[in-house]
Amino acid sequence: MDTQKTEIAVFGGGCFWCTEAVFKMFRGISSVLPGYAGGSTDKPTYEDVSNGDTGHAEVVRIEYDPALVSFETLLTVFFASHDATTLNRQGNDVGTQYRSVVFYTTEAQKTESSKFIKNLDNSATEGASVVTEVVPLKEFYPAEDYHKNYFERNGNNSYCQIIISPKLQKVQEKFAE
Repeated sequence: MDTQKTEIAVFGGGCFWCTEAVFKMFRGISSVLPGYAGGSTDKPTYEDVSNGDTGHAEVVRIEYDPALVSFETLLTVFFASHDATTLNRQGNDVGTQYRSVVFYTTEAQKTESSKFIKNLDNSATEGASVVTEVVPLKEFYPAEDYHKNYFERNGNNSYCQIIISPKLQKVQEKFAE
């Protein structure tokens, strides 16, 4: 009998292709699924979300084993792998669909996320404050199949080479253990 308990974390940190690739590298994570959350449109498509008027963010839904990787570790990776101080923007990706957001699935995640952000803000003596939203997950909509495992399937295209590969290298260097 398998008694392994998994939990769900949902993060939006810009393009979900990048975020998916980052989290797929870590032990203790059994699934990373790109999708959409936080908006008002039921069953949005990539085109709907890209237009910027659905309220949805590009996100990843992470299923993980808390005995192997803590939510705090996931938060550390999340905040290390995107700019949480830019409102509705990650690099050239601009719009509310690229906002920095934690969609919590438990009250413990809400508390831990808020505390983590407060500590980040308190530790930065100069620079911008964290603008990451911490909001409850109401609904997660999986992205279309062609977005799943995007980096694995398209690693040689220019976007992957210019944007995703350097980000992955940076994260691997920081979190090699």
